[in-house]
Amino acid sequence: MSSGTLTVSKIMNGTVIDHIPAGRALDVLRLLGITGKEKLRVAVLMNVESQKLGRKDIIKIEGKFLEAKELDLIALVAPNATINIIENYEVKKKFKVRLPEIVEDLVRCPNTTCISNKEREPVKPRHRKIREDPLEFECLYCGTIVRVS
Repeated sequence: MSSGTLTVSKIMNGTVIDHIPAGRALDVLRLLGITGKEKLRVAVLMNVESQKLGRKDIIKIEGKFLEAKELDLIALVAPNATINIIENYEVKKKFKVRLPEIVEDLVRCPNTTCISNKEREPVKPRHRKIREDPLEFECLYCGTIVRVS
């Protein structure tokens, strides 16, 4: 192609994750547990030119619609990502990911003595977002600050 454009086919039904920071698409796939063995058709575009970001990554996943917890995971590594829900080749819904103020079972407390790290305790890690840039959380059980990079 002499024009320097890349053509990636549309998906019939599924999810497109756009505006991922350049180089973070593989992190998003890892967080979503997508390895390629699920038999989903996945297109990953990395370091694509973007007017807003300079460069960005894009992921297209045929046949998968993301759950709320998966959207929260994406927000951890791509806080400005845009989600496009595709049905019958058309964008039916478009929105930005948003990390909630309280996250449960998404971030692990680094404090080894925290109750959330004890096998015999029936508690899930819970953290409160205290800063967006850089992204930081406070453990609601022990107060330890966690920086997500």
